[in-house]
Amino acid sequence: MTVVVKIGGARAVDPEGALSDIGSLIEAGEPVVVVHGGSTAVDETLERLDIEPDYVETPSGVVGRFTDAETMDVFKMVFGKLNVDLVTQLQAMGVNAIGLSGPDGQVLSGTRKSAVRVLEDGKRKIRRGDHSGTIESVNDDLLELLIEAGYTPVVTVPMYADEGTAVNSDADRAAAAVAGALGATLVELTDVSGVYRDPDDSTTRIETVESPAEFDELEAAAEGFMGRKVMAAEEALQSGATAVIIADANAEEPIHRALDGDGTTIRASALEEP
Repeated sequence: MTVVVKIGGARAVDPEGALSDIGSLIEAGEPVVVVHGGSTAVDETLERLDIEPDYVETPSGVVGRFTDAETMDVFKMVFGKLNVDLVTQLQAMGVNAIGLSGPDGQVLSGTRKSAVRVLEDGKRKIRRGDHSGTIESVNDDLLELLIEAGYTPVVTVPMYADEGTAVNSDADRAAAAVAGALGATLVELTDVSGVYRDPDDSTTRIETVESPAEFDELEAAAEGFMGRKVMAAEEALQSGATAVIIADANAEEPIHRALDGDGTTIRASALEEP
């Protein structure tokens, strides 16, 4: 069974343990695809360049980045560097990693949303000039070809848009699309150990989600950035993933621990009609 590992881009996430764990999985014969984020690094670079990051809220309450042309250039620069760094670290650990951004072989592709609906001061508005899009297709043939040849793909956005441009897309949703296309287990590594009923109390972690009622509880508990991860988990399961586990990137052997149940595990049965 293929494991898709999403390594978050939050400042508090240290990828070293996860990368070492990926090496152990591959040694044991488990195929792995890595998908990484990097929004914090983008924000830090924008700050150094004296460009103000622009976050907007959708009418449904999801907060995301508005990516204008200038921000898109920074985005490509930063994510390219992050991808090279992760591939280099994996190669140093003996993992034959290969970096892919969305346009490479159109591994991630879809439709650009040049205009987005946003909520400003309680009013719904349309903002134009956005360089973002929704992933609609994953080149799973390419990923499987690389895995069969002994490579470990390290995938990152931007995605390839149908009008022939590279545009921003959410890394959690990219990992969900990859996991769904490969029928894989998705391990979402972040800076907390799962979804908590009380966001300020780690002892309230939701351990397993196996029914629609439990999924409703999960959605109600997920706030802020965790809401995006739960939405991505739903997309992964709907498109063919076997399970999604949200777990702590900074734990010892974080991927093995997640696969052993140390995190919030969401199973496909959670989306079945009652």
